[in-house]
Amino acid sequence: MDYKQALDFIHNTNRFGSKLGLDNMKHLLSLMGDPQDRIRYVHVAGTNGKGSTASYISSILKAAGYKTGLYISPYIERFTEMIQIWNKEIAEAELARITGFVAEKIRQMVAEGMNHPTEFEVVTAIAFQYYFEQRCDIVVLEVGLGGRLDATNIIKTPEVAVITAIAADHTDILGSTLEEIAGEKAGIIKEDGRAVIYPQAAEIENILKGAALKRKSEAIIVKGSEIKQSRFGAWGQEFDYDGVSALKTTLIGDHQLKNAATAIEAVKVLRGRGWKITDADIREGISGARWPGRLEILMNEPLFLIDGAHNAHGAAALAEALQKYFPDREKVFILGVLKDKDYRSLIAATAGMSFKYITVTPESPRALEAEALAVVVREYCDNVRISDTIKNAVEMSLEDLPENGMVCSYGSLYYIGIVRGILAGRKK
Repeated sequence: MDYKQALDFIHNTNRFGSKLGLDNMKHLLSLMGDPQDRIRYVHVAGTNGKGSTASYISSILKAAGYKTGLYISPYIERFTEMIQIWNKEIAEAELARITGFVAEKIRQMVAEGMNHPTEFEVVTAIAFQYYFEQRCDIVVLEVGLGGRLDATNIIKTPEVAVITAIAADHTDILGSTLEEIAGEKAGIIKEDGRAVIYPQAAEIENILKGAALKRKSEAIIVKGSEIKQSRFGAWGQEFDYDGVSALKTTLIGDHQLKNAATAIEAVKVLRGRGWKITDADIREGISGARWPGRLEILMNEPLFLIDGAHNAHGAAALAEALQKYFPDREKVFILGVLKDKDYRSLIAATAGMSFKYITVTPESPRALEAEALAVVVREYCDNVRISDTIKNAVEMSLEDLPENGMVCSYGSLYYIGIVRGILAGRKK
């Protein structure tokens, strides 16, 4: 099996849909020799901020010298981004080889009468095998969807479970209220474990703390009041947190300081469990963390920013950051969304600061057509154009851009990665 054949095999499992539950995963991994049981983990769940927080933790562990795996989803530009060690993506040949091994076990389990694993289950199994073969000291493992029944939750009690900001998303699967969603996310808190919880509404914190208490796990709430920002700009931010001073991050937005603080609390838990991590490692790790596609500046002249805000909570964070960092800029927005998302909330959050909108159609069967999106955007903004391609949208956004203007491309991650690639090619 070569790399293309591996991707074809993985993506063809789309026809099996997305099923929450661990029976299939348990059986497949058993046939593989349970590689997941020979690795230690930081397990990260939440609605928003999972990836950024996981990146911070991974970067700190790397700075401390530990061979650190990072499992994330979805990817932005390349499939191999999902499976990394020390910020280096899995080699295509390795992915192909391990996919062949996993495919053989899947054929065996289907012959035994079991259901075929879903795409995310297949990729997660590949990741577990890779991290086991590479003898990782620890893996920062991001949940795909929810927590309790997510394929990643097949692992035993992690070194620490981390729960980031919880907001309304995937309500058709996880529940219609924040309390129900929080209950699903809390499923990654295991017996006799430790949980670090991002600062959020008291009723949500109480649900998460209650889940930890029920499972005899320690719960640490991140101290938002201890975050002291000293400087900020398009270059990033400088801050102190709970005795760790002179921290710098290239990630912008107040929510990224809370994500960084959540990562620091998780690392302090690890330190308490014998992992050798210094304050210098924390500073180096926070400074070195990168998270593409989230409030990421791709060009400075003219200023071009992309953000994967695809729900109300993410859009609010984007709007807050734009107002704080670029208050005097006239803003051209490129927007592409999926039709099953609350896209009105995305528009409402930014419409008041818009100079112009350009609508696009993401490359997804769930995409809302640019023409239909434009009809909705016109309820909020008079200056709206429709682009037939994502590439043309980028070019249109840069045409007649005011002298103090900027472009912000946001919405579905299904097109943000394409914009990122277009800008990279344009700069060459």
